[in-house]
Amino acid sequence: INVNVFPPSNACIGRYIFNMQVTSCGHTYQRCLGDFCVLFNPWCADDPVYMDNQAHRQEYVLNEHGILYEGVHKHITSRPWHFGQFEDGILDICLKVLDMGGSYHRGSDRDHCWRNDPVHVSMVVNHMISSHNTNSIMKIPENNDYLKGTKPFSWNGSVPILQQWYNGRCRPVRYGYCGSLAAVMCTVMRCLGIPSRVVTNFCFPCSTENPLGINELFDCTGKNLCGKDKLWRYHCWNESWMTRRDLNQCCGDWQCLDPTPLETGRGLACSGPTWVRSIREGELDLDYDGHHLFSRLNSNYIGWLSQSNAKKTKLFCDTWPCGQHLSTKSVGSDQCEDISGTYKYELGSLKSKEAYYRAYRRIYPGYCNASNSHIDRELSSLRNPFLSDSGVNMRLKMANCPMYGEDVQLHWLLENLRNEPKSLTFNLCAQIITYDGCPMDQFWKDKVNVTLGPREVKKIPLCLSYNQYGPHLCDHNIMKVVVVSDPECGDVLMVSRDIVINRPPVIVKLLSQPRLKQPCTAEISFCNPLQEDMKNCIMTLEGCGLFKEPMTIDLGTLASNQQARTVVEFTPYRLGKHRLLANFGCHKF
Repeated sequence: INVNVFPPSNACIGRYIFNMQVTSCGHTYQRCLGDFCVLFNPWCADDPVYMDNQAHRQEYVLNEHGILYEGVHKHITSRPWHFGQFEDGILDICLKVLDMGGSYHRGSDRDHCWRNDPVHVSMVVNHMISSHNTNSIMKIPENNDYLKGTKPFSWNGSVPILQQWYNGRCRPVRYGYCGSLAAVMCTVMRCLGIPSRVVTNFCFPCSTENPLGINELFDCTGKNLCGKDKLWRYHCWNESWMTRRDLNQCCGDWQCLDPTPLETGRGLACSGPTWVRSIREGELDLDYDGHHLFSRLNSNYIGWLSQSNAKKTKLFCDTWPCGQHLSTKSVGSDQCEDISGTYKYELGSLKSKEAYYRAYRRIYPGYCNASNSHIDRELSSLRNPFLSDSGVNMRLKMANCPMYGEDVQLHWLLENLRNEPKSLTFNLCAQIITYDGCPMDQFWKDKVNVTLGPREVKKIPLCLSYNQYGPHLCDHNIMKVVVVSDPECGDVLMVSRDIVINRPPVIVKLLSQPRLKQPCTAEISFCNPLQEDMKNCIMTLEGCGLFKEPMTIDLGTLASNQQARTVVEFTPYRLGKHRLLANFGCHKF
């Protein structure tokens, strides 16, 4: 007997037991034929996650390989990631995630009816990634202290994280960061049949007081002081494709889901799902947490100079930096795709202003009946004259693309816009900044007197040696260089630049043709670029369809300019396109 089962499009996802009842000679008995799983089906036109583009389904459902984007908006870096949604045991783990988070909405998971709605399923998964009190999948280290766990940036993929959570009796894995949280959520959602992708936003403000403004404080040397507000250099979240029947949508669209717990005014919480188009239009009362996401994409960035007499002077108020270069992996390639246009209109356009006015009235209820001109006056009162209004143009331009061990070369460009000479005194400094905006060590400062003739343009070279920044960099490969004029000279001028220090490359070379269930070898090589020894060197190898579990190789100590080569053997156990990832770590990073 051949039996075909056709679950309806509104069936609840999960594991089902298939029983057969047999009646013979007046006797009835049941036999269990086995079990099967029902998932969301993006190939079915009646399913709420239906996606009509085959190339998009291939990318956002079937592709196990992804790319996470990091760095700063002027220097975007990338790192590969294994989602591994089809690895053995991952589906069982994903269903366990739903079991553990089932009480999030209904108070009890005895009624599983919410499991046919991708909106509620996504909210449960979003909550379980890092917001559940006791059984969340992953924790973020407090105050960047991860000595009692794994370094957040050392993970290559989602599979070891999910396996460690499942095998550890559903206790949180220590530790992750926004990128690994979003990537793990992407794995779970793709495994359940919901098309998903990881998105990175550069210049992401976290303000505890003013939703549409973030304040950063600097001292007279240019040092970034630790305050309540933080400007994250980048932040990753997840987008999932579904039809929002709770919003009366008739077809699917991208929904924003942020699994990283952030301050929302009601404590730390994850966000979403939020219809991406509603963020762009400023329709913040349509959806979950829309005002938080709009604020973090459209905030004013205000810098203040803190002086010794407790006086604060506004350095700048910029509308440009926040919410820049929203990036995700392109369909069918490893290229970066800028999707900023799906979240916000072009700055200064009529539609951008209309969306901002609409959102402003919803974020600040006192302005619900205010005219556009009234809101414009409020905004203009925040802004100060441009740097050029003081008669001087300044900018910092990179002269090289530094890697670990190399000196950082910059050009400080100054232009006198007036017909009279200018003589100014500047304080310069550099300090380490974490990806989430926490200022660390100030490792260099200087004081320079500059004289500019009428209409003169001057280029001053700046050099930060590895010996200066190396001992302070650690896992945080971002530094900030600031130039600020001496307040006693009149107008306070300031310019800054975030700089990314690139990690040295790990080179992977296949030595034989990979064949299914046949041993294959690869050579992994890495060269120490520093003028000092690298201690506690470890190479971690991972690959979906290649390794059942990550392989760790202890390389010990590498001397200066020493090249380490190691040959590894593995046996591909699945057909398809696979990637071998190698991650190098040592006491330096």
